[in-house]
Amino acid sequence: MDTHKVGSDTTVIADSLEIPGIGHIPVNAYVLTAAEPVVVDTGLSLEDRDFLATLSGVIDPADVRWIWLTHPDRDHTGGIFALLDAAPHARVVTTFLGFGIMTTERPLPMDRVYFLNPGQSLDVGDRGLHAFRPPLFDSPATVGFYDDRTRICFSSDCFGGPMPSAELAESGHASDLKPEELRAAQLLWATIDSPWVHVVDPEKYRASLAPLRETDPEIVLCTHLPPAVRMTDRMLGTLAAAPDSDPWVGPDQVALEAMLKSFEPGGAPV
Repeated sequence: MDTHKVGSDTTVIADSLEIPGIGHIPVNAYVLTAAEPVVVDTGLSLEDRDFLATLSGVIDPADVRWIWLTHPDRDHTGGIFALLDAAPHARVVTTFLGFGIMTTERPLPMDRVYFLNPGQSLDVGDRGLHAFRPPLFDSPATVGFYDDRTRICFSSDCFGGPMPSAELAESGHASDLKPEELRAAQLLWATIDSPWVHVVDPEKYRASLAPLRETDPEIVLCTHLPPAVRMTDRMLGTLAAAPDSDPWVGPDQVALEAMLKSFEPGGAPV
C-alpha cells in the first residue's frame, strides 16, 4: 500500500490487485482532511491488508468524523469495522440500500449510520460534499460526491481502468499512460464493471454524463484509477463511447484449465 497527497488536503491510500489477463487494478481509498475529516472507503477485505495501520500514518483515526462508503462491495469495506472501533465519533455515510446490503454479512450499527441520497449534500465544517450517482456503477448503492472547496470529484468505480504495473496502479497518475492506452483501459473496465451499458438507451446514458461535464471537476478520483488531474472532458468522451465498445467476455472453463496447467502445484508458473 502507498500513500500520497493529491491537492492540498486529500490523501490517496493506494492498493492494487493483479488480475491475470487484465492488468493491475488500483484499489484506492481517500482521506479528506476537512474541518470534520472524512475517510472515503476502507480498502480491500483481505487478511494481509491492515487498512487501519496505513490510515494511522495519515491521520489519527480518533479524529475521523465521517466514513463515506461509496458502495458496500468488499473492495471498499475492508477496514470499516476496525475504523469504527478506532473512530468513536465517526458515522458511515451511505444509503438505505447500502446499509441493507451490509447487513447480509455484518450489520453496521444503526446509530453510526448517516443516510444520504444522490442530490443531497453533507456539511463537513469547511465545505460541502455534494452527492451524485456516477454515470457508470456496478452497485445500485453507489454514491460519489463533489467537494466544492477543492473541485475534486470522488467517482467511486466510475472512470476505472487496469494499469500495466502495480507501481503505476499505486503511485502513478492517470496521465502517465498515453491517451490511447488510458482510453483502452477505461473502456475495458467500463464493459467489465458496468456491462449494462450495452443494453440501455445510448442517448439517455450519454445524457447522464452532462451534470458531471457541467461541474467540470479539476481532479477526478476513482477507486480503480490513479488520480486524474485536468482530464475530465477527455475521460467523459471515453465514457460516451462505452455503449459502442465490444462487450467483455471472461475466460471459460477451457481457458481456466489452460491457466491451471501453466502453474505448478505450489503456485509458481511452469
